[in-house]
Amino acid sequence: MTMQTWFITGVNSGFGRELTEQLLSRGDRVAGTVRREGAVDDLRAKYGDRFWIGHLDVTDLPRIREVVDTAFADLGRIDVVVINAGYGLFGAAEEFTDDQVVHQVTTNLIGSIQTARAALPHLRAQGGGRLIQISSVAGLAAHAGASLYHTSKWGIEGFMEALAQEVAPFGIEVTLVEPGGARTSFSGSSLQLSEPLAAYDGTPAAAVRVFRHTQVPVPGDPVKVAAKVIDSAAHQPAPMRLVLGSDSYQGITAALRNRLAQVEPQQASAAETDADTATQHG
Repeated sequence: MTMQTWFITGVNSGFGRELTEQLLSRGDRVAGTVRREGAVDDLRAKYGDRFWIGHLDVTDLPRIREVVDTAFADLGRIDVVVINAGYGLFGAAEEFTDDQVVHQVTTNLIGSIQTARAALPHLRAQGGGRLIQISSVAGLAAHAGASLYHTSKWGIEGFMEALAQEVAPFGIEVTLVEPGGARTSFSGSSLQLSEPLAAYDGTPAAAVRVFRHTQVPVPGDPVKVAAKVIDSAAHQPAPMRLVLGSDSYQGITAALRNRLAQVEPQQASAAETDADTATQHG
């Protein structure tokens, strides 16, 4: 198998860490970003120059391009760019502070957009490559108590689906990864909760408060998820969406069926607002 080079944001924990370990163990090179120095020193000690580390907080938007440019300059060709860094903010929309709103959207959405934009000139110049965006079942299905997290994930879904069409002529392919719940550290440092308002006690939005004191069981195995993501990079053409987890499949298909049920009965009434062709002006 030919060695490949991957760029992955957020490799200190979760899917980013698992992807990095699997790729390095099979002989690939990885350029990984971390917010905290020393977080992956064990991997650097084990794999040496095959593991390039960049320090990056994706809310520092100018720094994103600096790190991406440096990685390409140091490593030459990068075959796969995985945009993984992010976290979940949960609670009723009214409960969030303004700073929490901005930070969630900046991290998950704008940070991801800017990482992709920084990589594109390099991918075009080298004649192609693969962009893999770690999204979520939450990018296609919505639930009370996760409005801001959904905002960030639904936003990146639209961006990446349109981007895939824009960059296809350059040999750049895009995949959105849609994992369900997985047994990573997401429920630790990667999950934040709003300060609860009493008005929402007992409402659907309050269901997420269980994360404060309970480890919610989830079906996904991060080792298997990472292996599927790695395997997808070899598929031609690239899958636009990679659904991982039985809970993800069930959640996405139910949401799409429900959306169609809302829209399809309106076919005739939607057409009633079309312009009368006899009165159109050229």
